[in-house]
Amino acid sequence: MKILVVGSGGREHAIVWKLSQSKKVEKIFCAPGNGGIKEIAELVDIKSDDVQRLLDFAKKNKIDLTVVGPEAPLVKGIVDIFGKNGLKAFGPFKDVAMLEGSKVFSKNVMKKFGLATADFRVFDNPEDAKKYLKETGVPIVIKADGLAAGKGVIIPKTIEEGLKAIDSIMVERVFGDSGDKIIIEDCLEGEEASLLVFTDGKTIVPLESSQDHKRIFDNDKGPNTGGMGAYSPAPVVTKGILEDVVKSVFRPMIDGLRKEGKVYKGVLYAGLMMTEDGPMVLEFNVRFGDPETQAILPKLKSDLADIMMACVEGTLDKIDVKWEKSSCISVVCASKGYPDEYEKDKEIFGLKEAGKMKDVIVFHAGTKAKNGKILTSGGRVLGVTSLGKDIKSAKINAYKAVDCIKFEGMQYRKDIGDKAIK
Repeated sequence: MKILVVGSGGREHAIVWKLSQSKKVEKIFCAPGNGGIKEIAELVDIKSDDVQRLLDFAKKNKIDLTVVGPEAPLVKGIVDIFGKNGLKAFGPFKDVAMLEGSKVFSKNVMKKFGLATADFRVFDNPEDAKKYLKETGVPIVIKADGLAAGKGVIIPKTIEEGLKAIDSIMVERVFGDSGDKIIIEDCLEGEEASLLVFTDGKTIVPLESSQDHKRIFDNDKGPNTGGMGAYSPAPVVTKGILEDVVKSVFRPMIDGLRKEGKVYKGVLYAGLMMTEDGPMVLEFNVRFGDPETQAILPKLKSDLADIMMACVEGTLDKIDVKWEKSSCISVVCASKGYPDEYEKDKEIFGLKEAGKMKDVIVFHAGTKAKNGKILTSGGRVLGVTSLGKDIKSAKINAYKAVDCIKFEGMQYRKDIGDKAIK
């Protein structure tokens, strides 16, 4: 089987790494990939949202399965376009990719299918939004409607911060057209967790639970990022809660969409808040999470290529998805300045030393290979990942590996996994 993986981050490195273990996979291409992916796949110099060029490449190279990592090409309809050209792609069709492409669409669908989620209001006028914010007060959650690379959610501590956030999204247009509308919703209290499922539109198979760490600094301080690390499983998601979420969140969503003629295939991610009243949905993503994938896929025992093909072909009920009993932690090493303007082209040292450690995998995100060196090229640079018999041992091992790695301005959180250990 020849596979094309679309994307360039740590999530895509983890996907390529897992697919490379399949006996059925003879060749993997990755567009555009990164410095770490280059060691296990052939890199293709095509941007992940250049759907036409990706299509031309897949046709020319007789690709059996295209795996789409990031959300932008999915929202653009890459799966539909490949399908019309007789090519198989893992991911949802455009009409249901809007669950991530538009938070307004997503919240309305949640409401329609009776999912537990925070009360919300939608605004397309900044003055109306500001008036509502002043009436309601804080804490409150402000969300840009469209895609914003994981940074479109702001939880202001004061009214002034909230007014500034509305201006920044709707007037200054920091997220472009994604700020045409915003949602202002109630702030839920509790512990967050991520739950993903594989689905072919009928069968639903949950992945191991995980917890992401969104804030840049320890103890959840500082601005939101794309994610500074993750661990799996998340103890806050008990077996009973897992079963409940599949029954009360994923089943009504997948079945409700199908009854409307919208078949959801691929992986569906629910960001959840474990409140006193039970799990409530914060958001849906229509692809693997990043950095959750880096903490989940190392625990997968089954063949990922088989699972993905079954999702596309509608035969997921025939696949037995098995998991290791171990725990896994992934720590993100980021560039100086991230999540704002960050530095690039810093040489990374100690990768081989860290990679030789038992149970450690270093997933590359913002890296590039140049003249035999690996340099930084993004905000989130690496996901230093370790398995262990429990979260505590996985954490100790992951941070030993982090200690091996150096690049100028490297920053990382030191508390990934602490909530689980406590």
